Amino acid sequence: MPRKLSYADAGVDRRLRAESKKALRFLRKTYLMSHYGEVVQLPYGNIFPLGRNRFLDLQIEGVGTKVLIAQLAGKYDTIGIDGVAMAVNDVIRSGAKPLAVADNIHAQLSDPVLVKEWIKGLAKGAVEAGCIVPSGEIGDVPDLIKGLVEGKGFDFVVAAVGEVSEKRLISGRNIKADDIVIGMQSSGVHSNGISLARRVLFQQWGGKYEPHCVLDDIGRELVLEVLEPTRIYVKPLLAIAAECAIKGAVHITGDAYLKFERLSRFSKNVGFEFNNFNPQPIFKLIQKTASEIKRKIADEEMFKTFNMGWGFALVAGKAEKDKIIDILAKFGVHAEQIGNVKAAKGIKVLYQGKKIILK
Repeated sequence: MPRKLSYADAGVDRRLRAESKKALRFLRKTYLMSHYGEVVQLPYGNIFPLGRNRFLDLQIEGVGTKVLIAQLAGKYDTIGIDGVAMAVNDVIRSGAKPLAVADNIHAQLSDPVLVKEWIKGLAKGAVEAGCIVPSGEIGDVPDLIKGLVEGKGFDFVVAAVGEVSEKRLISGRNIKADDIVIGMQSSGVHSNGISLARRVLFQQWGGKYEPHCVLDDIGRELVLEVLEPTRIYVKPLLAIAAECAIKGAVHITGDAYLKFERLSRFSKNVGFEFNNFNPQPIFKLIQKTASEIKRKIADEEMFKTFNMGWGFALVAGKAEKDKIIDILAKFGVHAEQIGNVKAAKGIKVLYQGKKIILK
């Protein structure tokens, strides 16, 4: 009988993280320090005013254990794209236009060859996002960072700041039953669920495959498939926001489709039902390989952990559907309606003939 394998088993315990986040309440006292008015709470963070009807959205994100995949591959020139993507894709959830990003890299050693590769990816991601990189920091902390390969351990964190006017704000409010959810295709696993994927796929962590093997379903080295950079959605999202009424925007990262629950806190008495998934082969491989090593990743766990093919989602009225999809097509982003807003709370997924209750 295969033993169930969850994200918690891979070291990421959702319940513990949720309990830990209760400590964030201590930050509320700092809101009194806002110089130009009240801090505005949004589903996925807060924005603060900078003058009349003008707000800044400041986000900071890391790429987690994807840095270990870079080390496993011996390829370091794309991880900076992931760092930028994770931060700017969070900024645009409010409708904000990213203005700048800054990196903070903790390294085992500031190897000039490695630093060059890290910064190349950072610069490429920033250009794609339309941002400047006015500052950053690389700290040598060999007692903290060891990594997978001696001398090449590192952690990669990026902060991003964006600007949004009050009239362009995507607030998560006024979502109602019969609104639709449109998904933007991901480039693969992005930078979430990597800890679980590593445990299943790579021999280094007890999985099945040698990193450089080429599988028929994937068509290239497995390690490079997992390393594929996170897609940056800045330009298409801003183009849509300029022409369409967007009620909610979700970066499908950690906790995956559970993230939609936060919208229910801002638009009361609504839930979400998703019914359109055709995941890239890497997701099917993760689940299939788990069973081959006497483990089982349930469908429910897949949808709580991975983007399953859709990296970013928009909530809008039905009348906006065709226009949104047409705009995304012009930017080379494949998009489809992936679900609907329902009048009852909860998050449900219809997948391969099964109904999966996530919440």
